[in-house]
Amino acid sequence: MPITHWYPMREVAALQNRVNSLLQDIAGAESESVTAASFVPAVDVYEDEQKVVLKLEIPGVKQEDVDIRIENNSLSVRGERKFESEEKQENFHRIERHYGSFFRSFSLPNTVDTETVAATYNSGILRIELHKKASAQPKQIKIGTAA
Repeated sequence: MPITHWYPMREVAALQNRVNSLLQDIAGAESESVTAASFVPAVDVYEDEQKVVLKLEIPGVKQEDVDIRIENNSLSVRGERKFESEEKQENFHRIERHYGSFFRSFSLPNTVDTETVAATYNSGILRIELHKKASAQPKQIKIGTAA
């Protein structure tokens, strides 16, 4: 039986080459799809006695690129942050901001009056106010004296 030499480092090097190849494929796919990637904007939702308020962080999104709709007790917000194409991609050292379209949907409680919705956009924050129905707002009852 012939003696064969086993070089364990050769197998480790081959495994490392395979892993590096996979990582390069993934990194290449990410850089090619910079403009096609979607993102999910952060949102704060809070409620007080008169209204429900949503604040979405969408800096860099133009007001005309945002669509807000209410259907079947569901609020949907969709829009798009476009990649600035006048800058050449090969000059970038790093791209960490997300570009592309986004969509967020929220179930609305029955206490919300869908006819009195107000939306404002300032400094990259979209604020949506959903006022509550008059019947859903708390009422203070005064205690009278017994006669």
